[in-house]
Amino acid sequence: MLRLTKLADYGVILMCEMSHSVTRLNAQDLAGSTGIPLPTVSKILNLLSRSHLLQSHRGLKGGFSLARSADDISVAEIIEAIDGPIALTLCSEGTSCDCGFDEICSLRPRWQVINSAVKGALHDVSLTKIAEPAFGGHVMQQLAIPKGVQPA
Repeated sequence: MLRLTKLADYGVILMCEMSHSVTRLNAQDLAGSTGIPLPTVSKILNLLSRSHLLQSHRGLKGGFSLARSADDISVAEIIEAIDGPIALTLCSEGTSCDCGFDEICSLRPRWQVINSAVKGALHDVSLTKIAEPAFGGHVMQQLAIPKGVQPA
């Protein structure tokens, strides 16, 4: 099973939250709005800032803002900022691995093809695409609510 680390998952959540804001947000703001613990938020914000996905602003009205538009930031970039290069197996990173079959493995080049496909797919998903509200923001129009029934 492929699974993101918790920190990468939180990184995506924080970036989605950042993409909805018209003002700068600080770690406390984000911890309050997402429920992610403050020390974890601070750590992730620093990683995202070092990867040039967020801009850090100092001063009284300081905080963080997106370094580029949400359309220009991919999910792959966010994951790589937190977890490092996306690699399904050690050998798909392009370096030698410690599995013991490195020299006789016939799958190594194929894993690199698969890894590239997964990485490419994640690069094709922009922050804008995943930060959209569910149902495109038009919940009432898209839900099949019978006439005469009032939603709760």
